[in-house]
Amino acid sequence: MSERDRPLHARIRMEIEARIRDGRLGPGTRVPTEAELGREFGVSRITVQRALRDLAEAGLVVRYRGRGTFVAQTASEENLLRFTGLLTPGPEKHGDHRVVSVEVLPAGRAALRLPGLDDDEAVVQLERHKLGDDGVEVLNTELAVLPFRYAPDLPDRPLESLITHVYLRERGVALRRSRLYVEPHALTEEQAALFGLPAGAPVFRWLRVTWAAGDEPVEVMEAILPATTERFYVETNLA
Repeated sequence: MSERDRPLHARIRMEIEARIRDGRLGPGTRVPTEAELGREFGVSRITVQRALRDLAEAGLVVRYRGRGTFVAQTASEENLLRFTGLLTPGPEKHGDHRVVSVEVLPAGRAALRLPGLDDDEAVVQLERHKLGDDGVEVLNTELAVLPFRYAPDLPDRPLESLITHVYLRERGVALRRSRLYVEPHALTEEQAALFGLPAGAPVFRWLRVTWAAGDEPVEVMEAILPATTERFYVETNLA
């Protein structure tokens, strides 16, 4: 679904959510009034109310009769469907990356295996660390492997803010489906040093596999995320 085809209330909700995620609207901050949002987006009060209701149901804001709407003080939330990148638009997780390495190598030597690829087929392997707002704290590690024939210029791109699904679409790859596995993982000593946690600490391991037309795999990505105060949920628009 294009942005133009998305319902107005959904567009408003996404914009306010983006402001909450990137810190423009911090915890406890008063959200603009219904009248102010209506003028900003050029929509009716009913449309604004629906957007705010959706945000409240997602736990991102709290509404008080007679006082207004405020950003929730609760733990941040991330839509797992956003990480799959197909059903919900926007970056997998907000923030820039520190590029650890990018290299072209045979699929058989890659740290992750793309299903169905021969061992001698060339792939691009990209390792990055997702950083917090301070540009220092490591929020999660990312490791992605893509067939070289689909990503020949990937090493030459600005990788600090690159989103792999967006990159593939820009190259004309018709993405068809994406599957996300969420499983427990024990930190290695190297990973533990990155997060300031003890080795063996339980964390999440996300593994995303993406296929293009003809059920051809075009990316496998692994993310290691500490089990902090963040909550994850699944939500998609059924309208």
